[in-house]
Amino acid sequence: MGILSGNPKDEPLHYGEIFNLWQFSMKAKGCVSAYRVYQYHAGDGDLKKVLGDLINQAELEVSECDAILTHNGIAPSPVMPLKPEAKLEDIPVGARFTDQEIAPMIAADTSMGLVACSQIMGMSIREDIGTLFAKYHATKAVLGLKILRMSKEKGWLIPPPLQVKRPELAEV
Repeated sequence: MGILSGNPKDEPLHYGEIFNLWQFSMKAKGCVSAYRVYQYHAGDGDLKKVLGDLINQAELEVSECDAILTHNGIAPSPVMPLKPEAKLEDIPVGARFTDQEIAPMIAADTSMGLVACSQIMGMSIREDIGTLFAKYHATKAVLGLKILRMSKEKGWLIPPPLQVKRPELAEV
């Protein structure tokens, strides 16, 4: 196999892997920033805990992706500046995200993260990169399920139109 044999960490990254690592890290940095703001706006304790889990996961993704990029001589994307902490009661009601708004936003982010992880796994030729994103995929699936269950329990889930009565099939 030549250049692509031996320890995967010693194999060169292809341009797609470099771009995906860089972009995934940049998105995760944005998520850390946004989820911290959502935590300030959230009133529900369960939602705050899920946001904490999402922040921890995003910070892990940033550190691992940036370490791979740095090890391969690629400068990672810049870190977002920290937002000042705010107390929920200090945020004007009209400017505040509600828990019912935050839950679907983080659910959509998590869903898009699953798709991104799948795409990166599918195009990676370095086994360690594919495995890393499989790990992220599994974690996002668990977090997505937590968000879904929480949204159902709290009454925040707005389902799409449901097929309650199925049409009868006509015989031909």
